[in-house]
Amino acid sequence: MKTVLITGCSSGFGLEAAQTFLSRGWKVIATMRTPLESALPTSAHLRVLALDVTSSESILQAIDAAGPIDALVNNAGIGVMGTLEGISMATAREVFETNTLGTIAMTQAVLPQFRQRKAGVIVNVTSSVTLEPFPLLAVYTASKAAVNAFTESIALELAPFNVRVSLVLPGRAPETRFGQNAQPRMQGGIPEAYAVLAQGVFAEWAKSTAITQSSDVAEAVWRAVTEPACPMRLPAGADAVALAGSLQAPRRGKDEGNV
Repeated sequence: MKTVLITGCSSGFGLEAAQTFLSRGWKVIATMRTPLESALPTSAHLRVLALDVTSSESILQAIDAAGPIDALVNNAGIGVMGTLEGISMATAREVFETNTLGTIAMTQAVLPQFRQRKAGVIVNVTSSVTLEPFPLLAVYTASKAAVNAFTESIALELAPFNVRVSLVLPGRAPETRFGQNAQPRMQGGIPEAYAVLAQGVFAEWAKSTAITQSSDVAEAVWRAVTEPACPMRLPAGADAVALAGSLQAPRRGKDEGNV
């Protein structure tokens, strides 16, 4: 029986992924800042550990308590929405500490055991907003795009040790707590000068019918962990899949052939 450690399991994608792996016969180490077992099914194969990915001490304690694992899913993250002019540097640093440096620190922490065993899988959950620029999400997108670049680089670095690294890029998922959790970091994030722009963005989002479900992301994570031949980048959710497909489609019409 294999073991997966998943960060950010208190809700949303992490919670759904933990439930998916449990239902398919894996041992799951579900981590979160404040341990909460009520949302997870009762199982002898489940362990819930406290973990703050911005704390080196917390990471070391969790990795030590977890013991040997076969896969790491870096899902923990926080959101922020607002114009660059309206977001404080303290908030920007907070986002990068969790989304970017937290992912890097967790990856670094598991590498010794993966390298020594010459086996292991690392899956980093980022976002489809890294595929196409979007207003009001510059800081959040930058934090996730950095993880994309990090992932593609370490995939080359770890290939000689048979350690596989993948990306899952979810689309917009209204059913998760992303927006709710981002609220404290949104205060003052949209100055009055940008009100018209923001209204247009929110109106566009309200019209969107293709959205991502937590189950879409859990399935993509499952595939990334268990299918060695799957693509390195896996969009998750109807909107993410559509966006990725549109970016891969060849240009046609009057711009065709332009460089």
